[in-house]
Amino acid sequence: MAENKYDVIVIGGGPAGYVAAIKAAQVGAKTACVEKDILGGTCLNRGCIPTKNFLKSADFIYELEEMASRGINLASTEVNVDMPTVVKAKNKVVKKLTGGVGSLLKANNVDVFYGTGVAKSATEVSVSGGKSGDAVLTAGSIILCGGSKAVKLPIPGVESEKVLTSDEILDIQEVPPALAIIGGGVIGVEMAMVFAAFGSRVTIVELEKRILPFMEKEASDLVLKSLKKKGVDVKTGIGLEKFEETKSGLKLVLANGESVEADKALLSIGRSADLSCVDGLNIETERGKIVVNDEMETSVKGVFAPGDVNGRKMLAHAAFKMGEAAAVNAAKHAGVNSKEVSEHAPVSVDLRYVPSVVYSVPEVGSVGLSEAEAAEQGAISVGSFPLAANGRALSAGAPDGFVKVIIDAKYGEILGVHIVGLGASEIINEAAALMSMEITAHEVAEIIHGHPTVSEAFMEAAADALGKCIHLPPKKKN
Repeated sequence: MAENKYDVIVIGGGPAGYVAAIKAAQVGAKTACVEKDILGGTCLNRGCIPTKNFLKSADFIYELEEMASRGINLASTEVNVDMPTVVKAKNKVVKKLTGGVGSLLKANNVDVFYGTGVAKSATEVSVSGGKSGDAVLTAGSIILCGGSKAVKLPIPGVESEKVLTSDEILDIQEVPPALAIIGGGVIGVEMAMVFAAFGSRVTIVELEKRILPFMEKEASDLVLKSLKKKGVDVKTGIGLEKFEETKSGLKLVLANGESVEADKALLSIGRSADLSCVDGLNIETERGKIVVNDEMETSVKGVFAPGDVNGRKMLAHAAFKMGEAAAVNAAKHAGVNSKEVSEHAPVSVDLRYVPSVVYSVPEVGSVGLSEAEAAEQGAISVGSFPLAANGRALSAGAPDGFVKVIIDAKYGEILGVHIVGLGASEIINEAAALMSMEITAHEVAEIIHGHPTVSEAFMEAAADALGKCIHLPPKKKN
């Protein structure tokens, strides 16, 4: 085996890993990145990017259905989805982005090793089984970015080839006539929207009492209404007992005695941390996730773990920021003597204002506290502006939705923002930015927004929380 010495070694080339590797190199650390498969991790290869490609294809179909109401009459609106071409288009985008990650690592002089990386100690990583050949790498600090893997239910029949994970369905070569989706969370809802558009008869089975159980109930209700409008059968508050293969496909036996017939089933019950990279470390974990402090350091000094492996926020954009912080702190521990390290380390990560998005139709965006969480902390005021009163949303034929702003009743501090509707995935970033800068609702209500835009609704909702919204009737006094 070849032996290589580095300041920082990163295991994993996903959102946390490749960002950590680039940042470490930028602050002066000699850096290596070990990737067992393809750079980009779950997000680029099996998550965020591929699903958005599928959703865009679905959007075209939904827009076709709306054309006649706007006076655009086509000879035929019949749609035939060619899944191999859909997958090919997705793969083209994925390849471009993963190739871009490789180019960025190279441009920053990061050495990339392809193989399975395992931390054998706080300073040693073994690489094996990949195209780079076997190697032993040593470093002053190690950053563990193993990411996550799809969760499988321990129930009878789950090993059937007709039961797919969220990874596998993104390479499916035909549209299943009937698709059962186990889990009504983010992945389940997005895939229901996709395959309903593609022509599948979709059924969602969700154990919780409602879909998107971690979003505001108003948001969940609107998405449910949209799913039903698109022909999706949603069963909530019901568990799954087992899968049974039939001559034509699958039978899902539910806990209430009902059954669902399908050609394929999608397991979308979330993801769990992949800890295969920590085999040689006696590292503290909790519920299958690595315990870290706000500087992303683990219980083992000099070993850091940003991203999905720590389970704090299993989102790519949160992983980016965690990876950056881990890189600077790891470089400091490794003894890197650079201006960037001395001026900025240690770096802590504040995850209070990380936006979450569901790319459903309509979209859902959320940042900060829910109304219930905020109410537990003290007196609050809640403002809401319906998109049915927003000129841009109405013009776009997308009146379903709202912006909800939750503020501290005394000072007007913005505690949470929840958006459902057109452009929610973009507008939520404005809310996150202003919240992170501690801008109050008083100031947001005075910010001049372009007209007509959907983002005006954020300003209006902030004003409503203060009882001074111009474009809504006055609130009734108690």
